[in-house]
Amino acid sequence: MSSVYDFTADSLAGTPVALKDFAGKVLLVVNTASACGFTPQYEGLEKLQRDYAARGFSVLGFPCNQFGAQEPGDAKEIASFCKLTYDVSFPLFAKIDVNGAGAHPLYNFLKSEKSGVLGAAIKWNFTKFLIDRSGRVVERFAPTTKPESLRDKIEALL
Repeated sequence: MSSVYDFTADSLAGTPVALKDFAGKVLLVVNTASACGFTPQYEGLEKLQRDYAARGFSVLGFPCNQFGAQEPGDAKEIASFCKLTYDVSFPLFAKIDVNGAGAHPLYNFLKSEKSGVLGAAIKWNFTKFLIDRSGRVVERFAPTTKPESLRDKIEALL
């Protein structure tokens, strides 16, 4: 596997989505959670989505319950929370694991491409991976990195 486009992930509705459907777009892949201290970042992620979607950008959200059980809901609850609380319009995928034996293959690839400060493992919710138009992982950002601080990096890839 050489790019994020080589992977498939289930949508929040349970339908398989080939990530090659996003080929040619700049992507920000984020593991999300509804009950995390970083959950308000949904607002900034949605703002990026709305500001840059027309130029070929998309946030891809991957709910994850591996950190402090901060995403306990089912798909319907996650969808409702994201829509009602943050009016999320970017694609959300089925809840996944990002670490361990059950980690989604996409996340194994992302981690192998860009390690964090403390190694490859995802340390918490809202870790972000910036992907260029060719599906290459350009940069990884810590959960503390606010979405709005990524504007210059996104603009450079658009």
